[in-house]
Amino acid sequence: MTENTRAARLRRHERVREKVAGTSDKPRLSVFRSLNHIYAQVINDTTGETIVSASTLDADIKSETGGKKKSEESKLVGALVAKRALNQKVTAVVFDRGGFRYQGRIKALADAAREAGLKF
Repeated sequence: MTENTRAARLRRHERVREKVAGTSDKPRLSVFRSLNHIYAQVINDTTGETIVSASTLDADIKSETGGKKKSEESKLVGALVAKRALNQKVTAVVFDRGGFRYQGRIKALADAAREAGLKF
């Protein structure tokens, strides 16, 4: 069952990636959600480099995540990745949900990034 679920997510991700690509003007905000953590990175696909990244494992927010729900941790990651992107002069991104449904932790991360000042 889990192998089929993973394969289905990867198929959805490929479908999303056909339409979504990051440029130097508008890089891609890619999100990956595992069972316990969430990861976000801003990627320039023309050069293939990661501009900024953040996750629940980052030292900056690791102390704040203790005892919080996963969606609240996702909000912290969204705000952190947005803050780091704005420090690198990135104001607008395209959102890549990574084949995950736009609900729960993915939506919480996106909303927090928007509130912190990223446009997408």
